[in-house]
Amino acid sequence: MNFTRLNPLTGEVASEAPAMKGAHMQAVAEKAEQGFEIWSGFGPNQRRAILSQAAIALEGKKDDFVKAMMEETGATAGWAMFNLMLATSMLREAASLTTQISGEVIPSDKPGCVAMAQRVPVGVILGIAPWNAPIILGVRAISTALACGNAVILKASEVCPRTHSLIIEALAEAGFPENTVNIVTNAPEDAADVVGALIDAKPVKRINFTGSTAVGRIIAKRAAEHLKPCLLELGGKAPMLVLDDADLDEAVKAASFGAFMNQGQICMSTERLVVVDAVADAFADKLAAKVSTMKTGDPREGNTPLGAVIDQKTVEKVNGLIDDAVTKGAVILTGGKATSVLMPATVLDKVTADMAIYSEESFGPVVAMIRAKDEADAVRIANDSEYGLSAAVFTRDAARGMKVAGKIQSGICHVNGPTVHDEAQMPFGGVGASGYGRFGGKAGIDQFTELRWITVETEPGHYPI
Repeated sequence: MNFTRLNPLTGEVASEAPAMKGAHMQAVAEKAEQGFEIWSGFGPNQRRAILSQAAIALEGKKDDFVKAMMEETGATAGWAMFNLMLATSMLREAASLTTQISGEVIPSDKPGCVAMAQRVPVGVILGIAPWNAPIILGVRAISTALACGNAVILKASEVCPRTHSLIIEALAEAGFPENTVNIVTNAPEDAADVVGALIDAKPVKRINFTGSTAVGRIIAKRAAEHLKPCLLELGGKAPMLVLDDADLDEAVKAASFGAFMNQGQICMSTERLVVVDAVADAFADKLAAKVSTMKTGDPREGNTPLGAVIDQKTVEKVNGLIDDAVTKGAVILTGGKATSVLMPATVLDKVTADMAIYSEESFGPVVAMIRAKDEADAVRIANDSEYGLSAAVFTRDAARGMKVAGKIQSGICHVNGPTVHDEAQMPFGGVGASGYGRFGGKAGIDQFTELRWITVETEPGHYPI
């Protein structure tokens, strides 16, 4: 039995995929455990070669990925290609990590005792990936786990099952042993049962999830019942601070990109522009002029920087946030409400704390500009949020920027760069309601291995009894 995903713009069938049920998950987990027994015995150079081949196979499906993302999520070709580029880099970074999974020899007080710390594979890792950056986040959910010698199960998003299935097809072509790389697809109404059954399955040892904070809390609670660790990359409300000495032209470019790339549907999207009063009017004028040129259109035609948002619910939510803000005194600098998934890029100025958009994640093409009295007030506003994933600070004084960055409560902060920035080798993750744990580089090794203490006695033992 299959389920159908519709194109959010046209309503036509975008893809079909198997509608797996919760009752099927134990068998999936047991198959993955069989794959783990084989894959964990591969040496680092063997694992590196297959992961490197997977990167090549992924690139080879470029046209399929672009088509799938456009049809399933309404993404532009540019966003799809960026996804593919970074995901390919993630596989190559994972390949490079296979020889970096190192331990240490630890001094022991016991004579003749050689004490070691070893990092070893965990077993079966469950990766749950969302739709908004589907190639990046699908690959990220499994790549480092594979490099560390684990088997994986990718729980595909119900929104983009074809896109996520293409990842697994590419990995299968690369030569992973049977059952090492697995995928689960399900109808939306079965998502809770399927995820719950996967978490409950004994072979599954750890879970990583990228998605909303609300769902992340549910997953963390379910995993906690089994004492299974989680890596959670959740919602965001990224602030970008524009200080009185900022290069406003550079700040405008970064704000426009950070707020509206992929229609603002990125966990790192700039959702709050915190601008000090001294430059607020000038910045607002420049930003409105720039954003007003950023048109929205059918992504299949390739004529506009913005495509469709994911569904009508997003339209309704963003419209509601705009209405609430305007009613309470905010000013629309450019854009406005929409009636379809082709939403205009919208900038709201003079946003205050009593407006919903001040604190609620919008996850759409709207950004709130909040005016601050000075640097200290800007930092206060930046930290006035339950979220803490990404942030940015604009100032001509790099030392000042670093000082301000140190005061912002976030897992990531960029000085004179946009809030949207990701590289495969970087420790990626947040604090607070944005989750915990880190993807990327050597930080990822810690998440997907167990640390074991091993000793070897080299002298006869002496015991008190």
